Amino acid sequence: MSKLFSSILTVALALCSIARGQATSPTTRPARTARAPAPTTLPGNGLAQHDFLYCGEWDTRNPMETIFLVKGGKVVWTYQIPDKDEKGQLNEFDDIHLLSNGNVLFARKTGAAEVNPAKQIVWNYEAPKGTEIHTSQPIGDDRVLIMQNGNPAKAMILEKATNKVLKELVLPTRRPDGVHGQFRHIRLTEAGTFLVAHLDLGKVVEYDENGRELWAVDAPSAWAAVRLPNGNTLISGNQHGYVREVNRKGEVVWGLEKDDLPGIPLHTVQEVTRLANGNTLINNWAGSRPKAEWPAVVQLIELTPDKKIVWALRDWETLGPASSTQLLDQKGYR
Repeated sequence: MSKLFSSILTVALALCSIARGQATSPTTRPARTARAPAPTTLPGNGLAQHDFLYCGEWDTRNPMETIFLVKGGKVVWTYQIPDKDEKGQLNEFDDIHLLSNGNVLFARKTGAAEVNPAKQIVWNYEAPKGTEIHTSQPIGDDRVLIMQNGNPAKAMILEKATNKVLKELVLPTRRPDGVHGQFRHIRLTEAGTFLVAHLDLGKVVEYDENGRELWAVDAPSAWAAVRLPNGNTLISGNQHGYVREVNRKGEVVWGLEKDDLPGIPLHTVQEVTRLANGNTLINNWAGSRPKAEWPAVVQLIELTPDKKIVWALRDWETLGPASSTQLLDQKGYR
């Protein structure tokens, strides 16, 4: 009698489960929510929306890495280096600045340099063996801040005329031997402090000129950090695909997560810029995706403070992956 009752109970429970729409098999998984399809028409005027300088890490679709200068909707100047230098080391552009004299300052992983419009190198710094450089911030006309990944990792201000080190800070890393993943962009602030995106430590730290920690906030896989005029800090998330503005308390006061924009997912967010008009420019790098998917990735996204897209650029015939972009017709903090 007890066996019969047990059998009836088992069947009843199964029927109830089906009635509730629940799976009875322990191997059944809920269906994944599909992302919205990518829009065929994007906001803005494509390449003609802004005049800008542009580059991207790891454009391995061809044997060259390229910096693009776009004006009036057309590429008017480029500068290229091979994917591999004469020593067989991989090159990649990821920090570029158009200077007031018309030259372009850049970091190339194997060093940093300045090139004039005639494509002549007028300043150069070679990364020592076992190190990488992904930051090249101009400090006035005669100095440059670089971040030298390595063991030890060093933030250095160099005098361009002599390559003399004027200032050096040794910075902590999670893996001293994991050179490539230590840092991308760091910045010297207007207050003379060093704002450091610790990519491998998953945080952003502000240091004084002596290397004393002044402020810190958790920021998974932080690729870049920018100090804004209001005192807040704008941060980009590399592997996690986010943009967050945090205040001095570490509270997120504005942000964008991976799937917040229907049809335009954030993949690997690299440089972010807060424009003087309040908009935010996002470099949405595609290198984390299979190459077959790159043509569907929106490379640049400009958002208003209320997260309305005013410009979304997807042009893989002209440009490569997006890492660093300087708008020339709009002041920005980057």
